[in-house]
Amino acid sequence: MATTVDKAKEAAVSGDLTKTQATADQITTDAAGEQDLTDGFHLVIDALKLNGINTVYGVPGIPITDLGRLAQAEGMRVISFRHEQNAGNAAAIAGFLTKQPGICLTVSAPGFLNGLTALAHATTNCWPMILISGSSEREIVDLQQGDYEEMDQLAIAKPLCKAAYRVLHAEDIGIGVARAIRAAVSGRPGGVYLDLPAKLFSQVVDAAKGQKSLVKVIDAAPAQLPGPDAVKRAVEVLKSAKKPLIILGKGAAYAQADDEIRQFVESTGIPFLPMSMAKGLLPDTHPQSAGAARSTALLESDVVVLVGARLNWLLSHGKGKQWGPQGAKRFIQIDIEPKEMDSNIEIAAPLVGDIGSVIGELNKALAGNWQAPSADWTQTIQSKKESNIAKMATRLGKNSTPMDFHSALGALKQVIKERPDAILVNEGANTLDLARGIIDMY
Repeated sequence: MATTVDKAKEAAVSGDLTKTQATADQITTDAAGEQDLTDGFHLVIDALKLNGINTVYGVPGIPITDLGRLAQAEGMRVISFRHEQNAGNAAAIAGFLTKQPGICLTVSAPGFLNGLTALAHATTNCWPMILISGSSEREIVDLQQGDYEEMDQLAIAKPLCKAAYRVLHAEDIGIGVARAIRAAVSGRPGGVYLDLPAKLFSQVVDAAKGQKSLVKVIDAAPAQLPGPDAVKRAVEVLKSAKKPLIILGKGAAYAQADDEIRQFVESTGIPFLPMSMAKGLLPDTHPQSAGAARSTALLESDVVVLVGARLNWLLSHGKGKQWGPQGAKRFIQIDIEPKEMDSNIEIAAPLVGDIGSVIGELNKALAGNWQAPSADWTQTIQSKKESNIAKMATRLGKNSTPMDFHSALGALKQVIKERPDAILVNEGANTLDLARGIIDMY
């Protein structure tokens, strides 16, 4: 057994793939009948796979090169990038799309710092992501004795993410990965940092003991139902409205509660306004969409239901000219984070919980007990939509020479209309702002 342990350590440190593969075979099944062993590399991989994580984004290098190689050997999808920030952004958006934390794997120090930008971005945007970085030896780092790429990465990451953990012992890998997963997806999602020092990967433990140390996360993002009194209050506020408006935000898209949201919108008959990250949750061509009458909807509404939308800069913090006189509106806000309520202005009816559960409770409370908005309000929105669409159609069909934004987008608008399943990639500034307002998502 001593020989097996020595070879495992030698291969892990050397970075030699042939030796590592041979050691992996030896650890799994020793021909001489010696004790089966495993190491930190395999425990990290097994912990991720146990929790249904089979894709890793990253940039290979010391000390995580062999982690990526062995992950591939174990059937995981390892996607390599030229820069860690790009890998981290890919992991973050994968988390948004799947509701499962995207994994970004980086080397120590410079690589970690590159990935940290994406981690902070994911946390700010409420996307579940885990940045896993190799790091230098703790004993040397803590005494500042000058290790290879020496840096206290955990301390640097903490202020910029939802949670940060360091694993020092192989038998703690399972619980460390489990804590990172739960932190990333529970409540308001966000970025989590997991620090794995180089020495951890070469630690060798009994295989059976190692498997028992792994943790399968159960109910990582449990449903959070709103209180009955909160639902009753929200219904009363909504029923008092003469000009109600629903705003669908990024949280509504992340929730994947499409059927419940559609039922809420269509059963109430309330006009809705999709924020950019919620476009496509319902078609832009939906008869209740107020996207083409945004200014009118915001200015003239009297009760606004925020579904996973924050009153941040994108909505002028709920203040200013676009909202009309201060105090003219009452807000119902649905968000899983209690601290989001009253963040800028008073919320008349806060509904704290996951969006699927909250909308489900509202649908129950309103079933057979709701009067649709007045025809005057819905016709005001419809008339403004038709007017704005007609004005824009003239600009889109102008076919200017040289071609301008509107000429180009007019052509693209028709292409997407004829091929609604096409994927359009849109980037930056005027191009972004005009395209998302002109090209319909279905």
